[in-house]
Amino acid sequence: MPAMTPILKSSPVIKRCEINPILSKKDIPYDATLIFNAGIAKYQGKYVMIFRDDMGFTDELPRFGGTHLGLATSDDGIKWDVSPKPFLSFEEMRTEETLRYYDPRLTVIDGELYMCFAVDTAHGILGGIGRINEHLDSLEVLSTSAPDNRNMVLFPKKVGGLYTRLERPMPVYSRGKDRFDLWIGQSPDLKFWGNNKLVLGVENVPYANDKVGPAAPPVKTEKGWLTTFHAVDIDDTRGKNGYEPKWTKRYTAGLMLLDLEDPSKIVGMSKEPLLAPEMPYETDEGFRTNVIFPGGMILEDDGEVKIYYGASDAVECLATANVDDLIKLCTENK
Repeated sequence: MPAMTPILKSSPVIKRCEINPILSKKDIPYDATLIFNAGIAKYQGKYVMIFRDDMGFTDELPRFGGTHLGLATSDDGIKWDVSPKPFLSFEEMRTEETLRYYDPRLTVIDGELYMCFAVDTAHGILGGIGRINEHLDSLEVLSTSAPDNRNMVLFPKKVGGLYTRLERPMPVYSRGKDRFDLWIGQSPDLKFWGNNKLVLGVENVPYANDKVGPAAPPVKTEKGWLTTFHAVDIDDTRGKNGYEPKWTKRYTAGLMLLDLEDPSKIVGMSKEPLLAPEMPYETDEGFRTNVIFPGGMILEDDGEVKIYYGASDAVECLATANVDDLIKLCTENK
């Protein structure tokens, strides 16, 4: 497909995994079509992934057939063993009110594994937070938001004695359709949330004109909370890109550094995308092409940062960078 304009490039500090995509429908031992937007964390000595599996879509017949949340584990964060059955099946999620859970994000806090997720309901889109048990086979839902809110991610440590999350409310009436920004909130118990503040507006990102919001959960460094975000630009002349009759948006990944003591304050931000769609599995193949959406970021002991991302709403991928290089991207143009 022709490149979307204006041309956007990934940062030179980023290296994509040579075996990308690291997870796709061919790796799943049950009904699966689109495998993307996974949450990844290091837990109990292993890498743990909860991934979104949308079923039923093909190029010839793009029809929604339900969503599973799948489970995979890994010793190296690259090669994955997929559980023989979903972590949560489409049938297990559905009630008279709830349609599905999707877009999981994993965070370990004080040795326990938590999952943020989006919830489609008969009365709007909610953000949910739950605790996964040590056997990785059940989810205890702790709280859900009011509509419309999603893309929630938890910080791996309390800030000022409070649990802290990033989120993307969807205020259609006050800002106009698809004009969404990145916010922060805090809680004493993961159930009751407040202290809400705006962190990043669309107008503050040079390569976004549609919306911005959280991506992977933040990583703590000496210089601040290293934080990815998704940034969307739209041009209605772009036409068909992927399975859908018309798809005119492009999703890129941005990077910023938030203050350790007050993460509502941005210490620095890269003025260019961290990751932009460039590879065939990001630009030419999949349900919605030209989409990159990070869902997991892991800082290794040697300074390598693993960034996991969904590509074209169809596959899960991996990129890596050095933590010092990422921090420099955020601070060099201050």
